[in-house]
Amino acid sequence: MNDATPIDSALIDSGAVAAIGHSACPHDCPSTCALEVELLSHNRIGRVRGAAGNSYTAGVICAKVARYAERINHPGRLLKPLIRAGAKGEGQWKDASFEAALDLIAEKFDRAESKFGSETVWLNYYAGTMGLVQRDGIHRLRHAKRYSNQFDSFCTNLAWTGFTMGAGALRGSDPREMAKSDCVVIWGTNAVSTQVNVMTHAMRARKQRGAKIVVIDIYDTPTMKQADIKVLLKPGTDGAFACAVMHVLFREGLADRDYLNKYSDDPAGLESHLQDRTPQWAEAICGVPVAEIEAFARLVGTTKRSFFRLGYGFTRQRNGAVNMHAALSLAVVTGSYQYEGGGAFHSNSDIFRLDKTLLEGRKHFDPSLRWLDQSKIGRVLTGEAEALNGGPPITAMLIQNTNPANVTPEQRKVIEGFKREDLFVAVHEQFMTDSAKLADVVLPATMFLEHDDIYRGGGHQHIVLGPKLVDPPEGPKPNHHVIEGLAKRLGVSDREGFGLTEREHIDIMLKKRGMGDFDSFKADKWADLQPDFNTAHFLDGFGHKDGKFRFRPDWTGTPAANKPPKRMGPQGPVDQLPEFPDHVDLIESADADHPFRLATSPARSFLNSTFAETPSSTAKEKRPELMIHPDDAAALGIADGDRVQLGNGRGEVAMHAGLDAGQRRGVVIHEGLWPNSAFEAGEGINTLTGADSCAPYGGTAFHDTKVWLRRAEV
Repeated sequence: MNDATPIDSALIDSGAVAAIGHSACPHDCPSTCALEVELLSHNRIGRVRGAAGNSYTAGVICAKVARYAERINHPGRLLKPLIRAGAKGEGQWKDASFEAALDLIAEKFDRAESKFGSETVWLNYYAGTMGLVQRDGIHRLRHAKRYSNQFDSFCTNLAWTGFTMGAGALRGSDPREMAKSDCVVIWGTNAVSTQVNVMTHAMRARKQRGAKIVVIDIYDTPTMKQADIKVLLKPGTDGAFACAVMHVLFREGLADRDYLNKYSDDPAGLESHLQDRTPQWAEAICGVPVAEIEAFARLVGTTKRSFFRLGYGFTRQRNGAVNMHAALSLAVVTGSYQYEGGGAFHSNSDIFRLDKTLLEGRKHFDPSLRWLDQSKIGRVLTGEAEALNGGPPITAMLIQNTNPANVTPEQRKVIEGFKREDLFVAVHEQFMTDSAKLADVVLPATMFLEHDDIYRGGGHQHIVLGPKLVDPPEGPKPNHHVIEGLAKRLGVSDREGFGLTEREHIDIMLKKRGMGDFDSFKADKWADLQPDFNTAHFLDGFGHKDGKFRFRPDWTGTPAANKPPKRMGPQGPVDQLPEFPDHVDLIESADADHPFRLATSPARSFLNSTFAETPSSTAKEKRPELMIHPDDAAALGIADGDRVQLGNGRGEVAMHAGLDAGQRRGVVIHEGLWPNSAFEAGEGINTLTGADSCAPYGGTAFHDTKVWLRRAEV
């Protein structure tokens, strides 16, 4: 049975578990949980559990992944290649063989290239799987064929930029140290729904040490409901709150001046800057009462083992980089990095250092080829000159690991672009997603237990192997198979990096890192790459050349993890970013015509657009709803369950109201992502979100949207 112990046929007949396989959760989550999978036969699984032996996963995974048998055995899985037989989006298909479908894709790509040049082809991808081989191998074909480059702007840019501007590196205190903390501050992440392992370690600190759990967010999430202390912000105002807290720390002698003088660039300048960033000033911006700001400041100022767990909520606001930098600065002003169980953590992405040169075909990478911003796909496909970035129209696409017709902003433009008759689109997918419905060719894809891959966990410190554990149904093929098959048909299969199996690519990455090979790694299941204490806590210096934390970041000069190439053009109003930590009003503020601020937050039972097809997840989420403060609802004559409409200049969406006092007035929350078809008129929530680039290095502000709201007429 592939990479599990042999199966006893008698056990299969009895319905008992025949073997336990080990893998990693592939989905777009920093936890990348180590898994134990019940194997019932060569092609069926039972329950999925967190690996108890992995010190970060610690035996705990989210409920939706625990029910993965429901997804992998789903009767609605795509099992055969399909070729469009009617109008785009009409839903008429004819079956084809995999070979014939690849032949057609290659023919269309060649024809498009002969007419417009190679940059007319766009291989569009993202993080539907976090496996390095199945996710990133698409670049090998992109570079070999000189197709358009893609600038990734969905998720990490703003948060990673804000963190690295201060710390100079994308790493931090060991996240397992939350269990050794006396105060765990969970800021900008709904960990119960999106990173359950954060709660495992935070709860351990509460139980064993009496630690306080503080949750800072924009609404009363399931995580906030478990907090000892709740800090409820208005969206996009984290920087104001952080500055007022630091003001109190300096004012009351709680700042660690010895630490600041040794490890930071300009503590005196920061203190002077914060003189008028008082709690009263901040309350008017973020809505948190003065007394709560001062109480939080005293808590973290007197609790040396305070651990700041900073999440991806920072990357969803237009001023998110500034907000992340300000929040991170708190761990420096308090000096909490000096203590086990203290400091700050966002991502460990800098520590893994797996060499993907061969996997991605970087030898053939040409940065001078035009770059396309994935968030601006609607503008790209509708032919806006700035979005096309000096290149030809996009007339042919392959889409893997993403669902742009549902997850990208400015949905009306996206759908309009996909419906162009001169655009050929092939989608490689597991289910008939919104994007697949608009394709010309749909290829069925394997799931993570049906192919080999390797994973790294940005939210922790492990590299985890994901070997093939079960056989796929007849029909679906891995991403690697598609890339290799197209390379042969497009005449580049002789280029370096092609012709290797998934395991061979994994072998190469592991050997270059000095970590053995696939077979030796399989025995260990994962590797812990956590840096030593001094490195993780920056006690040997921060990542900048002088070893100092930057309270005064160079927003235009400091390298950032996702800094775009020069050819991308302006990436937001960089000249408006502040010299020191501050609140900067770059958000899409409410106005007279759009008096509400909308955040499109993650739902507990979905993961981006994944799991929206499984019955248990949709049953738990029930239907698309808008969370409205009862006082706002009363002013608009809206009752619980009423049908409401909300909109802005990008479009309008209809759903039902759910009254909830868990956010500040003027803030509305929609938890998703629901398929577009779950909404009236088939227009999903990203009809309302904007694709404009955020300063300093791009990014998309999915939770930063102004809208009008009204009760819909029956």
